[in-house]
Amino acid sequence: MKNWKLRDIIVLSSLSVVFAVVYVLFLQVGNVLVGFMGPMGYEVIFGIWFIVSVISAYIMQRPGAALLSETVAGCVELLIGNTAGPVLILSAFIQGLGAEAVFAALRYRSYSAPALMAAGAGAAVFSFAWGFIHSGFAALSPGLLLAMFVTRVISAALLAGLLGKWIADALAKTGALRSFPIAKTSRGRLGSKAEVS
Repeated sequence: MKNWKLRDIIVLSSLSVVFAVVYVLFLQVGNVLVGFMGPMGYEVIFGIWFIVSVISAYIMQRPGAALLSETVAGCVELLIGNTAGPVLILSAFIQGLGAEAVFAALRYRSYSAPALMAAGAGAAVFSFAWGFIHSGFAALSPGLLLAMFVTRVISAALLAGLLGKWIADALAKTGALRSFPIAKTSRGRLGSKAEVS
């Protein structure tokens, strides 16, 4: 983090706090869905719990942004009311690690929609593997496990990846992120569209 600036730390921390609140609120949404759909209820919206890692990485385009933002969000979520206990921090770390692994595999050079969707999916894969170890998924039927896994990956690609990109792009359009790499990415994309026009 030697190349990180104070503004990077402030933005990452702010995003983590905001989405920690979102995560806690979505626990209630998940509980309602579980009442109707059983274990699949959480899987439909599971991608929302990876969104800060994708948004932070897209905005800052720095190694570690995905991992750090998700881990900090997990810490804040625990402090503001999630009853999962300290293990939540480990869960958040693993989720962030999944997204970070995808950005690392891309050498932190691609932040296109497919790359962000892949990062969301990476978080889903890592979190599902952790759930298998920690949450007793082995007791479930193979068919249900497969359905849960596929649903979680799709949810992550759409909610963390595409929705995360849309939110970050909307923030960039306000000019609030003009000193961050996402601003250059957005300008480059707009320039390409203008050339095509």
